[in-house]
Amino acid sequence: MQTITEALFSMQDEGYRSFHAGLMPGIDPERIIGVRMPALRRYAAALAETPQATLFLRELPHTYYEENNLHALLLMREKDFSALMEPLERFLPELDNWATCDLLKPVCFARNTDRLLPYLVKWLADDRPYTVRFAIEMLMTHYLGAHFSPEYPRRVAAVQSEHYYVRMMQAWYFATALAFRYEEILPFLTGDALSPWVRQKTIQKAVESFRIPPQHKAELKALRR
Repeated sequence: MQTITEALFSMQDEGYRSFHAGLMPGIDPERIIGVRMPALRRYAAALAETPQATLFLRELPHTYYEENNLHALLLMREKDFSALMEPLERFLPELDNWATCDLLKPVCFARNTDRLLPYLVKWLADDRPYTVRFAIEMLMTHYLGAHFSPEYPRRVAAVQSEHYYVRMMQAWYFATALAFRYEEILPFLTGDALSPWVRQKTIQKAVESFRIPPQHKAELKALRR
């Protein structure tokens, strides 16, 4: 594993490291190497089919932020849903920041929405904030189109958390859902289904969105309290 860590340090950009550390207030700057994402993606692609990658995915916890991002990039490439879920569930407790969480988008989820749903329900009830954030983002990514059910926004609204990045993802979910299913989602804003903070942030994000038509933005602005 030392070889992988050394490879990451060989791609270090000190200026980017300083800039990125400012975006990650909860992460010790000493844990950030400073590898730009295009370089990390290229390295993940080169590493993916090697025995070294298999060993790396068994090594938890990691020390560096970029090691977690590399772990996420390698997991995302797995096309077999059954093969993915055990290593994914081992990795989710290691998520400790919004960037690694939002990077993690497994390619096989789109073809396995029925099999994924029980996991999302379980993760929504987890006590780890970034596991919950990940579950909400997957509901936003895969279940606002043909696989939508009114049950899903109800589950997202039912999440009770004071964690900033969980509440932000709730707002992001509902603002995005308004662009897809305005009439079905609007009652969550006209009633008391959402906390005042999530409700106001949802309206703000929806009003700023290019996907919400002007007439809907006017209605949403009128709901501000």
